[in-house]
Amino acid sequence: MAFFEEMGWSYAPHLRTHLRQLAASVSAASCEGDAGAGDDECRDEAAALRLKMVAVAAILVSGAVGVAIPLAGRRLRGASPSSSSSSGGGTFVLAKAFAAGVILATGFVHMMHDAEEKFADPCLPPAPWRRFPFPGFVAMLAALGTLVMEFLGTRFYERKHGQEAAAASDVDDETAALLEDGALSGRVAGMSGDDGKQDAMHIVGMRAHAAAHRHSHAQGHDACDGGAVYDAHGHGHDHGHGSEERPSQSRHVVVSQILELGIVSHSVIIGLSLGVSQSPCTIKPLVAALSFHQFFEGFALGGCISEAQFKNFSALLMAFFFAITTPAGITVGAGIASFYNPNSPRALIIEGILDSMSAGILIYMALVDLIAADFLSRRMSCNPRLQVCSYVALFLGAMAMSSLAIWA
Repeated sequence: MAFFEEMGWSYAPHLRTHLRQLAASVSAASCEGDAGAGDDECRDEAAALRLKMVAVAAILVSGAVGVAIPLAGRRLRGASPSSSSSSGGGTFVLAKAFAAGVILATGFVHMMHDAEEKFADPCLPPAPWRRFPFPGFVAMLAALGTLVMEFLGTRFYERKHGQEAAAASDVDDETAALLEDGALSGRVAGMSGDDGKQDAMHIVGMRAHAAAHRHSHAQGHDACDGGAVYDAHGHGHDHGHGSEERPSQSRHVVVSQILELGIVSHSVIIGLSLGVSQSPCTIKPLVAALSFHQFFEGFALGGCISEAQFKNFSALLMAFFFAITTPAGITVGAGIASFYNPNSPRALIIEGILDSMSAGILIYMALVDLIAADFLSRRMSCNPRLQVCSYVALFLGAMAMSSLAIWA
């Protein structure tokens, strides 16, 4: 302490300075300077309101159409994610690869860039907002938090489905016990000769097929001999085999829900940003750009919801919330435009943090749950043609979404 006093340092003035900087950084007052001067040159509240109404309709329709396409395709036998047909399954894989590129570009090019712009705004004091890389730090924490949420959510759903599987297994064991004790055989014996023989043969055939099916799983197969998809009888392995299928299904459920959380959070931000603007020059390019933006994101989210195989009501509910989020944000922004100041330090910090969190969530989901899960799978590695086409679709999705950054 004496050393710092001899050097002319004093803690109290520095502490007061830091407190003043922090207080100023969370102020809701208007930022001093030329921020928003460009908007004032093109300010027209009446024209801006008309454009906002057009934006609400256009973005609502594009988002609804985008999320509905994969959900409608789920009802088609050839386009279902669980379809065993090569053409239908391949189409869904390509669509999912395109959607993964869209989500990845949204996180890296759109959300992370917006967060960096918010924290680098001259309205914010240099300390601490420009002396530390807050966008990357918050995005990292959001990605790690997503990992924890996904782990806990998957464990929860696995435990829930495990209990259901145990109950079903108890019923099967009771049926087998009755068959061994002769209860069922007595019922079969009481039937007419031909019917009894057919019923008995049917029961024996079912048990033999189940035993052979379990044996084929126990023996295992090579990576690309087709055993991963078809068994010795030519039947697809998409029947749900307890510990093999259910954890994967649980993961799809958790992935779709976390992905919607990341998409919805930044949809609110972009809706508010457009809603509070009073400049037609700013809103015009955003209408078209955000319409395509919502269509691509809806397509990606719809693919994940379809793969999770939710019930119709749950799938429609998730699609509904996605479709209305940005239009609702625009409506709220238009309502508070008269007193909300998007250039205030407080607004910049809040939007920067939310943008960073959304970027971390979307980047993690795209790389881990969408790209790595499919591109490192056995199905992809055993089909070079599908692999090449999937990479092309991935890059096309990323490039298409990145190009929208020119306007939004």
